[in-house]
Amino acid sequence: MMRNSETFVNKFMHATDQFQKVFGPADQGDMDSPVVHRHDQFEDSSDEQLTHYDEHTNSQGEHYAERKGEAVAGAEER
Repeated sequence: MMRNSETFVNKFMHATDQFQKVFGPADQGDMDSPVVHRHDQFEDSSDEQLTHYDEHTNSQGEHYAERKGEAVAGAEER
């Protein structure tokens, strides 16, 4: 006996199969092409804000950011 979630998944998959027959397969574009950035005012503002931080990696391989100019000496390992 099918549970409700299995019925939903089966109906959903049937619907997507029908959409593919009508509209064709999904277009994913060229996966090897580079990402094109818009370089709009919002992106420029974000880039300027990020210049105030340094990225670091701790001994466990985790990444974190720290404001430039803050004392690193004596800081506990993250």
